[in-house]
Parts: sequence; structure tokens; C-alpha cells
Amino acid sequence: MKKLLFIAAISTLVVSCATLTPTSQLITTATKLDIQSTAVHTTPVVVDLQVSPNKITHIYIPSNIVIKGGEKNVINTAIIEALLNNGNADVLVGMETQIKYNQEGKIENVLVTGYPAKYVNFRIDKNYQPINNNSSDKGGVLGDIL
Repeated sequence: MKKLLFIAAISTLVVSCATLTPTSQLITTATKLDIQSTAVHTTPVVVDLQVSPNKITHIYIPSNIVIKGGEKNVINTAIIEALLNNGNADVLVGMETQIKYNQEGKIENVLVTGYPAKYVNFRIDKNYQPINNNSSDKGGVLGDIL
């Protein structure tokens, strides 16, 4: 009886210490694409800028959340609000910003001035001549770099 218990204990010990084999494994794969050319060929797009003759002035009072983003975030938000409130313009031409701080050094408001403008008449540049990098003459801007 003691031998039977001893054998049962040993076999239990051996089975419980067995190394477990993984039932699944992670396999990662990547797809490799050969690059045919190192140059990206694009066609330039030309636009006209329609500038308003009226100069706008916008005062922006930032919230605490905007202030936490920093001074640059406050200025950018002030510019966006000025554009949206003045005809949904794309850009301010001749833009100036003035930041007013309170006594604690916290931004109180931002004054944005400038001429609102919109991009109009998008078109492809018909005079565009692509640079041929395969020729022996490597002149031009890219030729100086290459």
C-alpha cells in the first residue's frame, strides 16, 4: 500500500512539472513592394487668391482648455475663429496678432487683424515642364541636389 501511494505521488509530481507546449503562436508577415522610381511626379496646381478690400479686426477670448494648449494654440484658434466669422475665408493676408495678458501672466485675449482671402480658380499649370533626371544634363533645382 505504501509503495502504491509512493508511485502515485511520484507520477503526480512528474505530470504536474511537465513543460506545457504552446497551442498557438504569433506569426507576423510583411509585404515588400519594390520601388520602381525614387521620384514622385506631380503636376503643379495654380490658384488665384481673391482678397477682400476690407480689413477685419477680431478679438478672441480663449477658454481655459485652449489656453492649456499653449500660446501657439491660442493664436491658431483665434485665427480660425476670425476666418470662420468673416465669410469663411481660407487665409488672412497681412495678418497681425496681438496678445493681451492679465496680471497673472495668463492670456486674456487675442486681437487678430488682416484681409480675408479665398482660394479660387484652381487649375493645372499648362506651362509645367517635368525635369528629366535620366538625361546627362542635370541642370535645374533637382539637378543641383542630385
